[in-house]
Amino acid sequence: MNARDRFVAFRRSLGRTPPLDRQVVRARGLSFAVFTSPPVAGQPPLLCVNGGMLYSHAMLWPALSPLAAQRQVILYDQRGRGESDAPPDPLAATIHDDAADVPALRRALGIRQWDVLGHSWGGGIAMLATAGDPAGVRRLVTVDAVGPRSSWMQPTRVNSRRAASEGDRATIDRITELALQDPDPQLHSDFSRASYPAWFVNPELAAFFTPPVALSPTGAAVLAELRRNGYDWRDRLRTLSTPTLVLHGEGDALPPSVSTEIAEVLPQARQRIVPDSGHMPFWEAPERFFSLVNAYLLAASPGAARLEA
Repeated sequence: MNARDRFVAFRRSLGRTPPLDRQVVRARGLSFAVFTSPPVAGQPPLLCVNGGMLYSHAMLWPALSPLAAQRQVILYDQRGRGESDAPPDPLAATIHDDAADVPALRRALGIRQWDVLGHSWGGGIAMLATAGDPAGVRRLVTVDAVGPRSSWMQPTRVNSRRAASEGDRATIDRITELALQDPDPQLHSDFSRASYPAWFVNPELAAFFTPPVALSPTGAAVLAELRRNGYDWRDRLRTLSTPTLVLHGEGDALPPSVSTEIAEVLPQARQRIVPDSGHMPFWEAPERFFSLVNAYLLAASPGAARLEA
């Protein structure tokens, strides 16, 4: 059975995907589209923060729907993405605005404490948000998250180019790092779509998934600022005392050494490398991924399963 067939078999074993309710939530002067699965008694809700910077919550749903069997899953569209309002000046947007939105949404939803999971760039948002809202986050999970400083960008480009097809490689070469300092949504969208297949270890799964065309001026501005100025969050993240699980695919184009650096910076972090997986372990290694995440989030409950070694 190839990787695609294993993925399809796993998804079919789960039954129907639970429905999401949509609501509009006002926070920090903007209306956010928020999506929730049915509540689960006795467990805190889990906020899932998608990556990509240009995309909506659909990047993680129904990908993370198996988590909804044991807790309520909350997703939202970041400011200026999907169905959420753009800020008054999208070109001035930064990742710190995205991070500040997370605790504001928690309070607006009337939630005292939740768990948070962030994937890719969403992992960066999740770490910064948790550092600014320690009492509001019980446990944090990062999944193939960007690093605590921007030194990962160049090696990730090299790895993505090496794994790309000839056509995608030509696009990656055309859109230089200097070009990506421009907040042009079309440029960032083209680069993201050309790089996307290289995020997978298994080519048949890479062919199975294609990211949508997303032209968010807000998301493009955030990405351009990060590439133009670089960043170093290490001092801020060293104050993050929330227990954290750092997951990373062994074959990710974003080097696994990035997850080692995250685990070294965060005081209460434990790292797990997911074999036979790239940037999307919830698709390429779903049994292992969901086992690790569920065990970690349930570990604080009496009699709950332990995190696997």
